[in-house]
Amino acid sequence: MADLKRRVLSFSNGKQVKLYGNSVAIGKSLEIGEGYAPNIFSFLPVQGGEKASPVVANPHGLTKDELLELADFNIRLWMDFKDSVRKHGITNIKVFNRESILL
Repeated sequence: MADLKRRVLSFSNGKQVKLYGNSVAIGKSLEIGEGYAPNIFSFLPVQGGEKASPVVANPHGLTKDELLELADFNIRLWMDFKDSVRKHGITNIKVFNRESILL
């Protein structure tokens, strides 16, 4: 299974891809890219004195149910991507959800 550590995406076959960001993202078009900004829900280190401790950043005030819904949405996109790659391969443009691509 693929793994992401220190901005390096490593595959089980030994191939490695260096990333600029710290995450991999998928869009509704099933295009895959790097996720640069953890600006929806993230770990926020706090600078300061000895007793400073990290906090959870949730700038949109999402609830637990909303975050679970977001996870379900992304899981569905990844599952759709897997199904599409199995059906169309990786060289056919039909692998993408073209209705969602901004042209």
